Amino acid sequence: MEDNLKLLSAFDGEVRCESPNNKLDRFTGILMYKGKNYILNHDRLILRGCVIRNTDWCYGLVIFTGPDTKVMQNSGKSTFKRTHIDHLMNVLVLWIFLFLGCMCFLLAVGHYIWENNKGYYFQDYLPWEDYVSSSVLSATLMFWSYFIILNTMVPISLYVSVEIIRLGNSFYINWDQKMFYEPKNTPAQARTTTLNEELGQVKYVFSDKTGTLTQNIMIFNKCSINGTLYGDVCDKNGPRTEVSKKREKVDFSYNKLADPKFSFYDKTLVEAVKRGDRWVHLFFLSLSLCHTVISEEKVEGELVYQAQSPDEGALVTAARNFGFVFRSRTSETIMVVEMGKARIYQLLAILDFSNVRKRMSVIVRTPENRILLFCKGADTIICELLHPSYRSLKDITMDHLDDFASDGLRTLMVAYRELDSAFFQDWSKKHSEACLSLEDRENKISIVYEEIERDLMLLGATAIEDKLQDGVPETILTLNKAKIKIWVLTGDKQETAVNIAYACNIFEDEMDEIFIVEGNNDETVGGELRSAREKMKPDSLLESDPVNSYLATKPQPPFKIPEEVPNGSYGLIINGYSLAHALEGNLELELLRTACMCKGVICCRMTPLQKAQVVELVKKYKKAVTLAIGDGANDVSMIRAAHIGVGISGQEGMQAMLSSDYAFSQFRYLQRLLFVHGRWSYNRMCKFLSYFFYKNFSFTLVHVWYAFYSGFSAQTVYDTWFITFYNLVYTSLPVLGLSLFDQDVNETWSLRFPELYEPGQHNLYFNKKEFVKCLLHGIYSSFVLFFIPMGTVYNSVRKDGKEISDYQSFSLIVQTSLLCVVTMQITLETTYWTMISHVFTWGSLGFYFCVLFFLYSDGLCLLFPDIFQFLGVARNTLNLPQMWLSVILSIILCMLPVIGYQFLKPLFWPVSVDQIIDRIHHCMRHPLPYPTRTKLKHTASRRSAYAFSHKQGFGALITSGKTVKAKLPKRNSFHFKR
Repeated sequence: MEDNLKLLSAFDGEVRCESPNNKLDRFTGILMYKGKNYILNHDRLILRGCVIRNTDWCYGLVIFTGPDTKVMQNSGKSTFKRTHIDHLMNVLVLWIFLFLGCMCFLLAVGHYIWENNKGYYFQDYLPWEDYVSSSVLSATLMFWSYFIILNTMVPISLYVSVEIIRLGNSFYINWDQKMFYEPKNTPAQARTTTLNEELGQVKYVFSDKTGTLTQNIMIFNKCSINGTLYGDVCDKNGPRTEVSKKREKVDFSYNKLADPKFSFYDKTLVEAVKRGDRWVHLFFLSLSLCHTVISEEKVEGELVYQAQSPDEGALVTAARNFGFVFRSRTSETIMVVEMGKARIYQLLAILDFSNVRKRMSVIVRTPENRILLFCKGADTIICELLHPSYRSLKDITMDHLDDFASDGLRTLMVAYRELDSAFFQDWSKKHSEACLSLEDRENKISIVYEEIERDLMLLGATAIEDKLQDGVPETILTLNKAKIKIWVLTGDKQETAVNIAYACNIFEDEMDEIFIVEGNNDETVGGELRSAREKMKPDSLLESDPVNSYLATKPQPPFKIPEEVPNGSYGLIINGYSLAHALEGNLELELLRTACMCKGVICCRMTPLQKAQVVELVKKYKKAVTLAIGDGANDVSMIRAAHIGVGISGQEGMQAMLSSDYAFSQFRYLQRLLFVHGRWSYNRMCKFLSYFFYKNFSFTLVHVWYAFYSGFSAQTVYDTWFITFYNLVYTSLPVLGLSLFDQDVNETWSLRFPELYEPGQHNLYFNKKEFVKCLLHGIYSSFVLFFIPMGTVYNSVRKDGKEISDYQSFSLIVQTSLLCVVTMQITLETTYWTMISHVFTWGSLGFYFCVLFFLYSDGLCLLFPDIFQFLGVARNTLNLPQMWLSVILSIILCMLPVIGYQFLKPLFWPVSVDQIIDRIHHCMRHPLPYPTRTKLKHTASRRSAYAFSHKQGFGALITSGKTVKAKLPKRNSFHFKR
C-alpha cells in the first residue's frame, strides 16, 4: 500500500478490540481483512503522546479517543480540595452554634425566673407588652432576642476575611522574584487561593523523576580506560576542582563531525586519542559500535542521532567527538569514521539487552576480517564474565566506579573479546536453532548468549551524568531536615531510579539497609514487606504493639494509623508489578506501615493510576498533608489525588501544570514554596483565627454578664453603631495587617533552619485545644471588661457632684476598654512590624475616637435624635479619670495572663521551635558561616551505580532492516572476505 492514498481509501478492514481500560502494557484486538484475521497486540499500539521517529510516512487507525485513551483512563478524577483548617473551621462553627444555643437557653431561663420573682410584680413601672401573656412566652421571646444579640459570636465575616488573606498570600507567590525562572521567562503561579496554609503542613512529598528531579539530559562526564581515570579536572597545583562555566573546554576542532554542543574538560583524554593509544581507540570503537542508535544525515556533515535511550545517545556522541563517529547503518553493516577515515564493519549479531541480562553485545567483522565482540553492561555482571588475567585491572576499575558512584554518576562497564572464526560459525548455528525454537525460546537464547559472552577483556567504564535540575540535592536535603518524607514515583527502570535517588540524597550510603520488594504474588510481597518491617522495628510484629492492638479492634473506616519510629535509617524500593499486589486490600496496610517507616521510598515501573493509588493510600490512613509534584501527563492523576498538586512547566507539555494548584519551572523552588510562603501562610492563618475568635468572644460575652444586671431583658451593652462597626471597621484592618505582613523570622532563617517547619506538620498552632484556649481567654477578658468599668463607676460622681453611673457613659467606657484591650492583644501577637502594620493598628484605634466624636456630636444627635441618641457622651466621659482608670486596669488585667503564659511556656512546656528561635537570635548577635556539607566516602562496602534506560527488543528491530533505508555511498563500498 505504501503512500498510495487510493489503496488506502479502498481499505475495508474491521477491528475488534477490548473495551477502554487503563492497562498501559496490555492490548488485545483482531484486524479482519479479506477473510483473514491479524492479531493486534500491545506492540502494534501507539499510545497518546508518543512520538514517531525515523519514519517518512505511516497510516494509522484511531482506536480510542478523548477520555477513552489509556492515558486519560489513568488520569483520575478532579476533586475540590479543601484544607484541614477549613474542615476544622466548619466543626468549630458548629460548636459555636451549640454554645450560642446553650447560652441563649440559660439566659431565657434566667429571664423566666426574674419575671416570676420580680418582673411580674413590677408591671406598674415596666408593663408587659399586650402580646406577652406569661413568663414562659416572655422567656421564649427573650431566647430569640439573645440569639440575635449574641449572633456576633458566630463568625459570619470569618470566611470573607480568610479568603482575603489567602488571596494576598497567593499574590506573594506570584510576585516572588526568587521563584522566577529567567531562562524560560516563567514566574511561579498560585493557581488556587484555597490551599496556602496547607503548604505549611506538608509531611509527604511524592515526586516524579524524569523532568522533575532531572533535566532528562545525559552528559558523558568521566571514563576509566585501561586503569586510567579521565574526566577529573585539576588546577595548577594538582588537586581536583569543580567544573565551572569559566573552565576552558577541550578543543574538538580537529574533528569536523564533532557535535558542537558536547563539552569535556580533561585534555589528557584527547591527547591519548591523538597519540594513538590502542586501548583508548578500542574503548571508543566499542562505544561507536555497541548500540542500537539510528543516524540521520539530511545535511552533509550534520549528524542527528535517534537513540532509544538518552544514555546510549550520550555514549555514541562521546565517541563521535573523540574521533570515532558512527555515521550510518544498515541491517548488516555499520559505518564508522575513525579519526577521519571511513571504515565499514559487518554486523554479524546483536545480543540484545534485557533487564535480566543487564548487558548488550554486538559481534562485528572488521575490514581486516577479525571477528570482535563488544559488550557493555552492569559492573556486577561484566565482572563475572572477565578473563581471570584481568583481576588487577578490574580492581583498579572498580575503585574508579566507586568514585563515580559517590558522585552520583550512572556507570557501565565496557569489555571486548576476539572470536575465532570456526567458534563463531559453530555458535551462530546454535543461535539460529535457539531463535527458531518453539518451546522455552528465551531461556535457550539466553544460554547461547552466555556461551559467547565469557572470557572478556576489560576495556574500562563509562560515567554518565543524568543531569539533575539545579539545586535538587540541596532541596531534598533541606526537606529531610524538616522531616518531610520523599517518595519517588516513576515509570522508569529500577536501576535508573535508584541511581537518581542516591544522586539526590533521597538514599545515602550511610543508610542501614535498602529493602527491595520484587515479588510476583501476594504471599511473596507480603513476606518481603513483613521482613523489612521486622528489621526496622521488631516489636511491630508482636500483638502487644500499639498499632497492632489498635488494628485488632477493627476500627471503622476511615481511621488513621499513628506514626511508627524505626530503629535506624532505611530505604524501600518496589516495582509496579509488586505494587499491584501490595495495593490490594489485605496488603495495603502492610505496605503503608513499612513504607512510612523508611526515610525514602522509590516506586518504579508505575502506571499513572498506581501513582494516584499510592497517594490515596497515604491520604486514607495517615493524618498528614501530601504534596505531589510532576511535569508530565502521566503525573496528572497523582497531582489531582494529593492534597496539594504542584506542576513543573518542563519539556513534557502543560498537562501537569494545568492540573496543578501551584506551578513553577524548577524543583528547587519547592523549598521556598513550603518553608517561606507555606510556613508564613500557616503561621499567619493560625494567628488570625486565634485572634479573631478571641476578639469576638470578648466582645459578645460582655452581654452575658450585663444580663444579670438588666433583668435578662436582652438589652445591649454597646451603642448600636459600635456593634455595627466593630468587626467591619475597628478591628478588620489590624487583623488583616497581622495576617498579611507578619513574619516570626525572615526568609533567610526560614530556609536555614527547616526545623521551624515541624509545628505545621503537627498542626500545633491552631487546633481544637487552641480554640478552647481562645474561648477561655475570651470569657476571662469579657468578665474583666464588664466588671472593671462597673467597679470604677459604681457610686462615682463627677467634679460637679453629678453621678456618672448612667447607661450611656458605662457603655462608652466598656467599648473603649474593649477596643484598647484587643488592640494591645494584637500588638503582642505581631512579631514583624511594618509601616502598614503601624498604620492599620494604631490608625484603627485613632479612627475609633474620631468616629466617636462624630457620632456623638451635638449636630448629628439633634438632627437625627431617633438614630443618634448618645448626645454629648463622648466629651463628658472621655475627660473622666475613672474612664481612663478603667481602660488601664482592663488592659493590665487582660494582658497579664497572656504575657505570663508567653514567659512561662518556654520554661515549663518547651518545644523544639522555641530552642531554634533562641539559636536564631543568638546567630543574629553572633553571625556564623553557613555550614558546608562534606561528602563521606565509604570504601568498606560498595554499591553498583549501574543504570541503563534501554529497553529490550531493539536489537531484533535493527537487524530486521525495518528501521533504516540508508544507502551507503559507492566510494565506501567494501567486499567482505567470507
